Amino acid sequence: MNKRQLAGLIDHTILKPEASMNEVKRVCLEALKYGFASVCINPCYVKYAADILKDSNVKVCTVIGFPLGANTTKVKAFEALNAIEDGAEEIDMVINVGALKNKDYEYVYNDIKAVVDAAKDNALVKVIIEACLLTDDEKIMTCNLSKNAGTDFVKTSTGFSSGGAKPCDIKLMRETVGDKMGVKASGGVRTYADAKEMIESGASRIGASSSIKIIEECEE
Repeated sequence: MNKRQLAGLIDHTILKPEASMNEVKRVCLEALKYGFASVCINPCYVKYAADILKDSNVKVCTVIGFPLGANTTKVKAFEALNAIEDGAEEIDMVINVGALKNKDYEYVYNDIKAVVDAAKDNALVKVIIEACLLTDDEKIMTCNLSKNAGTDFVKTSTGFSSGGAKPCDIKLMRETVGDKMGVKASGGVRTYADAKEMIESGASRIGASSSIKIIEECEE
């Protein structure tokens, strides 16, 4: 895999709460330069980023119910609709972890499905399962609920909880969803070696704020 191919698998990410407009602009321009798959930014900057990236192949990705996943379903659906109206083409939503722990699987499914329905054919939906908080059985359950709800990807982590992406989780997620869905490794992927390990484990997308470092370390 050469640098350009690797860049095409990376969501160039800036989700820190103190991110400024200038920093978002910088990330967008870097994405254009390197050919990253998308920029992943907070919802308030979607319209701004969409304007910078118009007429390019770089997608605008944003986060919904972030980072806790504890917003109500109606709020998540509205967030998704609003983001798409502003120009988002990819939606990364956080599951309601508490509901999953309560074994309220119907709620978790409906929560995901509401965002999928809001996105319709206008945006990809990635479901952040926050793997560091789940048992393996809960990871499998969440992946199956996501698959049944019609999502496009499952994603390991927000990067704001107690842990990030692990190869063992990527393998489990890939085994659960099969080959027709995407698996995104996010959280703690800081080097080319990290990214390579995730891809070899089954990841088809990488979320990273160290994207340029990852690309520069790739010698292929």
